[in-house]
Amino acid sequence: MNRKVKLLDIAQALGVSTGTVHRALHNHHGVSPMTKARVLQMAKTLRYRPNLAARYLSSKRNLRISVNTLQGTTSFWDEVRAGIGEEARALVMENVEIEYRTYPRLGEGEEEAFEAALKAEVDGIITFPSRPQGLHSWMRRASRNSIPVVCVATDAPHTGRLAVVSIDTLASGSLAADLMGSLLRGNGKVAVTLSALAITEHAEKCKAFESTLRSLYPQMHVEEPIEDHDVESEAYQKCRELFSKHPDLSGVYVTTEASIPVLNAARDAQMLDRMTVITTDLFPALVPEIRSRAVAATIYQRPRTQGRMAFRVLHEFVMEGECPSYQVTLAPHLVMRGNLDFFLQRQSQESGTERSVRLQSTSSELTEYFG
Repeated sequence: MNRKVKLLDIAQALGVSTGTVHRALHNHHGVSPMTKARVLQMAKTLRYRPNLAARYLSSKRNLRISVNTLQGTTSFWDEVRAGIGEEARALVMENVEIEYRTYPRLGEGEEEAFEAALKAEVDGIITFPSRPQGLHSWMRRASRNSIPVVCVATDAPHTGRLAVVSIDTLASGSLAADLMGSLLRGNGKVAVTLSALAITEHAEKCKAFESTLRSLYPQMHVEEPIEDHDVESEAYQKCRELFSKHPDLSGVYVTTEASIPVLNAARDAQMLDRMTVITTDLFPALVPEIRSRAVAATIYQRPRTQGRMAFRVLHEFVMEGECPSYQVTLAPHLVMRGNLDFFLQRQSQESGTERSVRLQSTSSELTEYFG
């Protein structure tokens, strides 16, 4: 064979889950003797060789992962964490212990959370690096201690991190710009709001938005970006000042989840009905704004999928010694009034799947054990 055999190869050959293969190879409970024999035989046939990391973890009670993320002002980070938990239960079941370290605001408690994860000697870290420079030394220390770090939602380049899972920021910014320019017929003055230019994800969206407008709609003008630091009161106040200074503003692109204070500011300034607003993500408070056309469109960043992929990348590296991709980039989804109900239904189905996954997995285990 031309490549290293992985747990997934054995699982696919037998039609079982990777969790079943893992438990059979490491003599964990919950696998029937017949299933175990089949797994061992297939592993021998495919010439599977477990790496040192997997052997080390097999002697431990749990695979311990620290998830360091923002608390968030909407459901975005709840969805990311839900995706991580869902993927953890689907892959290795009882052998995973997730430690959630959640910090309230950008830059507040982020370094402390990372330090606590290192002191706890976890096996891996999934983090949202809102202040990459401040985390640089901590992430380097994790690398020296052989603790893999996967960034989610935004990158922390040159820090020794293992991988990054995020939405395609350039596609998001360009899509927003093209839609904005089209809706405004290539004319007008627009603004961009973001949490902080220091965050790679936000800076890239803003840059892509501006460059696309210059290229496709050269008659349009973009004001200096507004940084709200993920504080709703700051976002509201700065936008009120923006609208007061530029009463002829034609549109606003909100690159983050903090869209409600921007909408409230525009409504209070009596400008919302004559502005085109494009937002980011999809959460309950935004739904009526889309239905009423106060929001022309929102760019959905697929937070649950980001969480699932972040855990999958980290798990595969820890258990197989290989990283499937150092940069996992997801395509954004454009949500407008016409397809809003479709996305709401999908979100509901995903939540239902998460609630039932443990019951389904337990049932599968019992069947294997007593079968």
